[in-house]
Amino acid sequence: MRAMRATLAMRVTHAALVTLALAAGATTPRPAGAQPADTTRISTQPLFTARDAVAAAAFGAATAVITPADRRAAARLQNPNTQENRLFRNAATVVTNIVQPGAVIIGTALYGVGRATDNERMADLGLHGTEAMAVGVGVTFFIKGLAGRARPYATSDTNPRDFGFARGFFNERYRSFPSGHTVTAFAAAAAVAKETSRWWPNSAWYVGPVVYGGATLAGLSRMYNNKHWASDVIVGAAIGAFSGWKVVQYHHSHPDNRLDRWLLAGSVRGNGRGGVAVRWVVLPY
Repeated sequence: MRAMRATLAMRVTHAALVTLALAAGATTPRPAGAQPADTTRISTQPLFTARDAVAAAAFGAATAVITPADRRAAARLQNPNTQENRLFRNAATVVTNIVQPGAVIIGTALYGVGRATDNERMADLGLHGTEAMAVGVGVTFFIKGLAGRARPYATSDTNPRDFGFARGFFNERYRSFPSGHTVTAFAAAAAVAKETSRWWPNSAWYVGPVVYGGATLAGLSRMYNNKHWASDVIVGAAIGAFSGWKVVQYHHSHPDNRLDRWLLAGSVRGNGRGGVAVRWVVLPY
């Protein structure tokens, strides 16, 4: 059974990679050196705005509401007699594997293929999606360590309010808050949604539900697997979403940033004589 799930996860990851590659590569021919259309304006505003504060407050309110029901939410999702349990019984492991390491594999593969084929959109999506995940995971690492919240499986009767300052740095059982898989899933989803909205401004109504729906499934899967509480998932979704939004916003509203200069300025192409020609920027210009 484990082998079948692993195979299915690999196939779904491959399908996702092909789909994103086709989307990123679906461009009309353009003159050499021309940039793809970008609807993001050069920034004249702070990276974080009042609208972001409202979104953060909404996530905070949702966390406050769900926290008292953490134990009940876990019991319902894991109850073998509920519809939710039947849904996740076979899907949870597959979804978890798609997120980690699947999302990282997809992101780095898109970036590598984009650079090798000089496809700017594909490389852009791969780089910024991977960067968003790295930012989110980095923030999460420190919060997990400092909060030291006990995972649902830590003891036979774990209390959802069991926090301990800094103990998460030393013991995996106390790294429940927030959910790292959920952070990764939402960071990737937010980056994809934000990037594709630049290419096709009217795509949000169908791209958003697909990518965010998949990310939500990943978070629920972590609850089903008894790795996280519901409040861990909500906070993870907030961190991941903000990571994806802000990484993409920053790079495209600050086109002269050094990271893009380093990593999006080179290509590997055939030289017409059976070899390859490498063009790369070693230092930022």
